[in-house]
Amino acid sequence: MKLSAPVLDAPDPHALANFYRRLLGWTVVQREPDWVKLRPPGGGTGLSFQTEPIYEAPTWPASAGAQQIMTHLDFEVEDLDAAGTHAEEAGAVLAGFQPDDDVRVYLDPVGHPFCLFLAEAETPMDP
Repeated sequence: MKLSAPVLDAPDPHALANFYRRLLGWTVVQREPDWVKLRPPGGGTGLSFQTEPIYEAPTWPASAGAQQIMTHLDFEVEDLDAAGTHAEEAGAVLAGFQPDDDVRVYLDPVGHPFCLFLAEAETPMDP
């Protein structure tokens, strides 16, 4: 089994896919009226977008009685300031609440949160 792509709901999947295409520099590999899929250069796990007409943006940070975050994306970067500037130029908004100094939380154009964090060596962990 291989993960193909997480899927983000949006009122307009084409507009949201265009934001992530600008942000990541990925390529559109599938485009249908209610569906768009991006892949990174060289292949690998992509990111897909589907139409959801009753989509409601989640609340960040979470609060009782509000639309909850179902998932968020983490992007490893070399430079938080440069990556943050790039994200804002692509159309992201810096979230009002920032939980850590070494992570920046942004909201995409329809309110999905995503995090930029500094690249660091990761050590695989066995369960």
